[in-house]
Amino acid sequence: MPFTVQELENIANASLDYHWNTPEVRSQTLQDKPLLKALKGMEKTFPGGKEEITVGVKGEYTTTIQGFEHDETVTYANPANMKRARYPWKLIHAGISVTMHELAKDGISITDTATGKGEKNHTDREKTAIANLMADKNEDMMEGWDRGMNTMFWGDGSADAQLVPGITSFVLDDPTSAIVVGGIDQSANAWWRNRARLAMTASTAADQNVVQKMQYDWRQLRRYGGRPNLVLAGSDFLDWVEQELRAKGNYTLEGWNSKSKTDASIADISFKGVNFQYDPTLDDMSKAKYCYALDTRHIYPMAIEGESEKTHNPARPHDKYVFYRAKTSMLGLICRQRNAQQVWSIA
Repeated sequence: MPFTVQELENIANASLDYHWNTPEVRSQTLQDKPLLKALKGMEKTFPGGKEEITVGVKGEYTTTIQGFEHDETVTYANPANMKRARYPWKLIHAGISVTMHELAKDGISITDTATGKGEKNHTDREKTAIANLMADKNEDMMEGWDRGMNTMFWGDGSADAQLVPGITSFVLDDPTSAIVVGGIDQSANAWWRNRARLAMTASTAADQNVVQKMQYDWRQLRRYGGRPNLVLAGSDFLDWVEQELRAKGNYTLEGWNSKSKTDASIADISFKGVNFQYDPTLDDMSKAKYCYALDTRHIYPMAIEGESEKTHNPARPHDKYVFYRAKTSMLGLICRQRNAQQVWSIA
């Protein structure tokens, strides 16, 4: 027999829902950010400047050799081939706010009400709080910062002129087009182009068309001293490369059978010793069929000294009990050798 209305009301008045009392609020949408991780590890500093970071580059040579005998006249060259690649640096901000009222409801007081420093939990706070409000807001700022920086570093700068142009501003789908990249016309300077091979045929895995094209391109990337050390791919691209490997039976004994269990998976893919990494951001950008091979010796952020991920506790307005937290960076992203970078995609 089902409960009566009176019985249900009595149960509601006699019991509470169970709240798992842990300070962690489990996020459901965290993703790996391998590009962001790699670029953070390569960051360099500079002292400041007007608007741009410039690097000297050259791709042409004037001097050559000349044979001579006895007192024959020889010639002398006067090389003038230097160019400056130019990249803007920007001021980046992320911040949160919280009111004194919100914190009081969560059982938290602020010791220094001018800057919002000094959080103090009230006695018996655990009886009313099921999550730490301030910790969650701080976590939101930190993850929001990483997401924003990751999106910025993958972008081409067209979405917001006040953000730093990212990887796709100089690793282009069409490196032969008449576009100025870093202040240099790539159409007039063949040496100032990344490599690109798009819409590769991916119809018959046994043909290994994609793997063979990658083998050729990798050799060309090394032609001028490039050493790709970061390969980032979308899910569709990785899936197809795995299909090509499976089609040729590239399994090890451990792959077929491991610890008395049949393992149908294929080992993580590498190329010339460099691991392929799945970057979920490419899927988010509708580039699941893309793959980028980068030489991070020549691509890195540059931040003004002392201004990388700087934390702030701004003073509150005198007429509002609102507290603030913020992070800022002053940085740019440069590429000093484009012909060491590659983009691939499958059809």
